Amino acid sequence: MSSRDRTALALVVWAVMLSQTLLYPGVDRLVAAMGFGSGDYLDASTWFLAAEFAAFALAAGVWGAASDTAGRRIPFVAAGAVLGALGYGVLALLGPTGPAFELVLLVRFLQGAATVGAFSLAMSMLADLGEGNGRNMGAAGIAIGLGTALGAPLGGQLYSVGPFVPLWTGAGLLLLIGVATFLVADHAPEGDHEGVREAFGALRRTPSLAVPFAFGFADRLTAGFFALVGTVYFRTAFDLSPAETGLTLALFFAPFGLLQYPFGRLSDRFGRTVPIVAGSAFYGIVVLGIGAAESVFPARGEALLAVQFGMVAVGVLGALMAPATMALVVDLAPTGERGVALAGFNIAGSLGFLAGVVGGGLVADDLGYPAAFGFAGGAEVLLALVAIPAFLRLQIQREKMFS
Repeated sequence: MSSRDRTALALVVWAVMLSQTLLYPGVDRLVAAMGFGSGDYLDASTWFLAAEFAAFALAAGVWGAASDTAGRRIPFVAAGAVLGALGYGVLALLGPTGPAFELVLLVRFLQGAATVGAFSLAMSMLADLGEGNGRNMGAAGIAIGLGTALGAPLGGQLYSVGPFVPLWTGAGLLLLIGVATFLVADHAPEGDHEGVREAFGALRRTPSLAVPFAFGFADRLTAGFFALVGTVYFRTAFDLSPAETGLTLALFFAPFGLLQYPFGRLSDRFGRTVPIVAGSAFYGIVVLGIGAAESVFPARGEALLAVQFGMVAVGVLGALMAPATMALVVDLAPTGERGVALAGFNIAGSLGFLAGVVGGGLVADDLGYPAAFGFAGGAEVLLALVAIPAFLRLQIQREKMFS
């Protein structure tokens, strides 16, 4: 039964990520079709993406605490999916009418606040299954990776049909999730559940969670950077269409998705230290290399090939780190507080994505793309250097505790 539920829940996570990443390859064209700036205008795209992830950061903990308090997950997952579908539909209806940008951002914020409930609590349901945290978080990771891997090229194709088609497609996917979720068994921990205020206190009571949260922040910062700045950079520097841009993004997301489950199982067998430390040591360096490719290789074809190779390398390194980092959250959290702990991890990740979108967009606008890649890659390296010693101390403490 757990194997079937693991697959079904992974499909829920996959569909949420697919609906989200459909918008990335042509997000600048989407906001332009709404009447905000030109087709390569970064500012409107920055705030359109940022509104969703600000909502993710603010709402994820509320969903997790409410679910832990109720002792149920499925109704919350279904509600988040259906309300998220409604948000996408409203955006698609508003788009052609030339709405006020403030109204678009408000709807986008509410859509993100709903969608994160389905996403975060589906991950919590995977954590509830047991039978190996690395396996369960590997299933979540491969769902995230494959959703984004398919969403990038598919979204590029949908934009060629019309600028609002990805929104309608995302709405349909989330609506299907809301119905299909009720076919999955609810394995939320039984027994006494804490109130919302006490559930939020789980993060304060387990300060060691700050270590995987820091890695989650750094990793998602680069993801947010590529979702906006990387997308526009590939389009302008190499004259790629939205469909070609989607395929370039997929060079990262495909290995990122396909390798997470086996890497997650390896972390169950060999521990979390090597995947997280080794991955973080090289991840930011490769991002810096992608940004430098155009100056190192003057020929456009050679530079593009180097960028594409770098995207594959970043995907492999990301797949090495992600499931081990999520599994570490579940390792550290008490059984009855997994929902809020994973929500906290998603909050950290959402803040990282927000920093990547807003920070990367502002730096690219003011200082150019090389500086923006320096911001993203440098932030990853810096945060890794700060967090790795704390992570190693945590591992030593855990080994002493269980020896």
